[in-house]
Amino acid sequence: MTPPQNLPDYLFIGRASDIKNRRERFIYRALEIVPGFLVWGTFISFIILSWLKPVWVSVFILCFASYWIFKVIYLALHTRSAYKRMRLHEQINWMQRVKNLEPSEYTPLLKKWEDIWHLVIIPMYNESFEIVNQSFEALADTDWPKDKMIVVLATEERAGEEARAVAEEIEKRYQDTFYRLAVTVHPDNLPGELAGKGSNETWAGRYAQKEIIDSLNIPYESILVSSMDADTVVYPRYFSCVTYHFLTAEVPYRTSFQPVPFFINNIWQAPALSRISAFSSTFWHIMNQERPEKHLTFSSHSMPFTALVEIGFWQPNVVSEDSRIFWQCFLRFDGDYRVKGIYYPIAMDANLARSFWRTMYNIYRQQRRWAYGVGDIPYFIFGYFKNGNIPFSRFWQYAWPVTEGFFSWATHSLLLFLLGWLPLWLGGDAFNETLFSYNLPRVTRVLMTIAMIGLVSSAYTSFLLLPPRPLAYGKWRYLVMVGQWFLIPITLIFFGALPAIESQTRLMLGKYLGFW
Repeated sequence: MTPPQNLPDYLFIGRASDIKNRRERFIYRALEIVPGFLVWGTFISFIILSWLKPVWVSVFILCFASYWIFKVIYLALHTRSAYKRMRLHEQINWMQRVKNLEPSEYTPLLKKWEDIWHLVIIPMYNESFEIVNQSFEALADTDWPKDKMIVVLATEERAGEEARAVAEEIEKRYQDTFYRLAVTVHPDNLPGELAGKGSNETWAGRYAQKEIIDSLNIPYESILVSSMDADTVVYPRYFSCVTYHFLTAEVPYRTSFQPVPFFINNIWQAPALSRISAFSSTFWHIMNQERPEKHLTFSSHSMPFTALVEIGFWQPNVVSEDSRIFWQCFLRFDGDYRVKGIYYPIAMDANLARSFWRTMYNIYRQQRRWAYGVGDIPYFIFGYFKNGNIPFSRFWQYAWPVTEGFFSWATHSLLLFLLGWLPLWLGGDAFNETLFSYNLPRVTRVLMTIAMIGLVSSAYTSFLLLPPRPLAYGKWRYLVMVGQWFLIPITLIFFGALPAIESQTRLMLGKYLGFW
């Protein structure tokens, strides 16, 4: 693709082949190889050392299991703390707080809160009318003035007549609800684009800029843009909550605002493994609200329209545009960009298909797509060196936890549940006759039993997040909700480690993924 004028080329790299300079293309390709190389290097080293140095590996396993306990407790405490704060934020009348702000308390570029506009972009592909309609119903029920809301339903040409019919019905029902409701149709097979959410959002965003915002002479500084998945159900005070945090932010035009995604819209209907995956993702994002220094954008979120315009909108040639938008801003503004967790929920769907096995397949593909965000690692490392103006401490603040996070995603559960037994299988008779080998599985089992504290905490929190039980399900369903957590090792391996390994292996081999 051709980068927008006055913006550096490195902001729009999707993969190594996008770089024209041969030397820089080689460097970027090497960076793409690194994550997968580290993962496979770890596995191969573990196997070899289990054969040659079983005692070393056994000591490592015990240390690693102990570390896992502390990590589980750490995450559980943070999740619990963030959950309490989030429930508190749900009770606050954010609209009243916005109205009570004195003009001197917020950015001088705005004279009053009534100047704020919300632009909401909802990309859709083949979602049903029921899914899209529930999202629009939620938008209509929010407490933000509808005459200050512009909504764009971004459809795809390749989705065909069925999607067009859904969009037409939505437009018919909600045309008079918001100040402006527009339906865009993203053309298929545009040069330099990857078919997916990012390219669709960019088409819709540029349409809104040219055809609505510029024609109405709305100042860019007055606009907050929210990217919402088609299944996103916003809670009633979402936009007033975002507005309050924007008006009181330290650097409002260099900050994205991240709610907590609850994957619970259809949680009662989803099978157990899908529910575990949904709750695990929810807990992770609840906990991340407690880590503002490491927080990235994910899925549905809000940001200043000025920043979006300055970076040339979302990258239309990547799969994980939701996290990439943060890195685009981070590099464009020399590291002066951040994500603020607002401790306020939005609801989304858990994976649910027509059959159990199709649901399992969809969970795997969803996790693989999320794990393909590992492509951000070569992007921000390469961009950091090309930029040259970002302090190393600021770069490392994000680079290390992101890199370590993707490595852990692919390796930790396998090391813990499977590869930890390799010294007993490969260590030979000499090792298996030692007292150390006799006690290894017993000590590990005790440590893993202690780690069950995390499961108990997860089960309890999941009950707090449940929406009202549909009448079609009896009270026995609650017992299933408890028992499902014993399936967590299966989820961690088959819907955690394996899709992450595939994503990193594909990136390493240059077998790039498309959007799903």
